[in-house]
Amino acid sequence: MKIDFLTLFPEMFQGVLHSSILKQAQERGAVSFRVVNFREYSENKHKKVDDYPYGGGAGMVLSPQPLFDAVEDLTKKSSSTPRVILMCPQGETFTQRKAEELAQAEHLILLCGHYEGYDERIRSYLVTDELSIGDYVLTGGELGAMVIADSVTRLLPAVLGNETSAQTDSFSTGLLEHPQYTRPADFRGWKVPDVLLSGHHQNIERWRKEQSLKRTLERRPDLLEGRKLTEEEQELLDSIRKQQEK
Repeated sequence: MKIDFLTLFPEMFQGVLHSSILKQAQERGAVSFRVVNFREYSENKHKKVDDYPYGGGAGMVLSPQPLFDAVEDLTKKSSSTPRVILMCPQGETFTQRKAEELAQAEHLILLCGHYEGYDERIRSYLVTDELSIGDYVLTGGELGAMVIADSVTRLLPAVLGNETSAQTDSFSTGLLEHPQYTRPADFRGWKVPDVLLSGHHQNIERWRKEQSLKRTLERRPDLLEGRKLTEEEQELLDSIRKQQEK
């Protein structure tokens, strides 16, 4: 996969892209990152990329020309048609499902805006997706783009050491992940549940399902709405609810 970032602040990406899983993913050839300062594409003699909004109002608006030219240049160099993603608080909320969808693409271009907003023609004629990482406003799209790149990259084949890790993460199954424990079995009097020490894999799996459902019900009940449960999951959920009613 190729992931390109169009930004006015390329220095923001150095630590993130050259650390941890993202660094390993590049070393393994699973992904390549390219950070492009789209100011370089400005035709303005002062390399301006923004201007005052028509009709008046506060702030500056990103001009279409630099971003159109940058995306078109990157697309010409690509062997596949890229997904062009606009980082924007008005966009679709980014979820694990969206990460899984984007992980199937060969080329992503993430547009990181600044100032008051984008010229509307960028939304209408350039991008394929508009994404937001939450209902709040940041000073620019860079942090959101890094979040998306991290979330998508870890889903690529051979990136994580354990291939089942991504499959069992919170939200990948539609539920929150069950509690996890490691050594020691007794830490300051707080003990690991006996079932996890039993070696009985069927009981362990049932406990994990139950805990996953319980945690989801307590913390994110909205994830259970409309979810099609298996017979076992429904039985466990009914039992959890009865215990909570006592």
